[in-house]
Amino acid sequence: MRVLVVTAVAAERDAVTSGPAAPLETAVPGFALHRRAPAGPGAPPVVLDALAAGVGPAAAAAGTATALTAAALSGSPYDLVVSAGIGGGLTGSPTVPGAPVGSLVVSDAIVAADLGAETPEGFLPVTDLGFGTVEHRPPAALVAAVAGATGARPGTVLTVSTVTGSAARAAELAARHPGALAEAMEGFGVAEAAAAHGVPVLELRAVSNPVGPRDRAAWRIGEALGALAAAFRQLSPALAAYSAERSEVTP
Repeated sequence: MRVLVVTAVAAERDAVTSGPAAPLETAVPGFALHRRAPAGPGAPPVVLDALAAGVGPAAAAAGTATALTAAALSGSPYDLVVSAGIGGGLTGSPTVPGAPVGSLVVSDAIVAADLGAETPEGFLPVTDLGFGTVEHRPPAALVAAVAGATGARPGTVLTVSTVTGSAARAAELAARHPGALAEAMEGFGVAEAAAAHGVPVLELRAVSNPVGPRDRAAWRIGEALGALAAAFRQLSPALAAYSAERSEVTP
């Protein structure tokens, strides 16, 4: 199974590919891929290429599309794309638990939270204006496999172009997206590129801070990167099992 993992920055990419051996570096136009191959006999047959594409949905989409196109032209297309990194966790409510700092969230939906228009009646998603899409849904069996392997909680991951910095904005997002657990800046861009190539997509986020008023003293970036690294060390067996099950039911 060949997996493309797209992060925003190098620190996230390095967490994804961390392990006993240094990753191999290969190139695609404009980007470097860090490859983590199966460790040896008996290791899960998963090849993982990690790409730091840049911050925001546009950079993420461009980097993902470049890597997917290069792989397809080489005759070795990817089987899965994962948007990965750290992100903000929504704090939830007494009836809807949130995602605390240090926890993992796996997307059962990847949603563009601010793609639309402001109106006197409130925010309208772009789909209500008659255009495009604002949501991608990963395969349910894949979400379940990743959640089981890593302990990540399934939920909606929101993609925003402007990170939330106030309690009012956090409350608005939670009201519009009651199933949302996390906020980041790249997932929807990655998902759009993956959809254009017909490749399944998933988002996995380690929570580094609560969504709401910006308080850098409360950020736990190192802890979140550690959780992300641990998740990817646990991920290959689950992905291999998912791939094998999918092959058995595909004619």
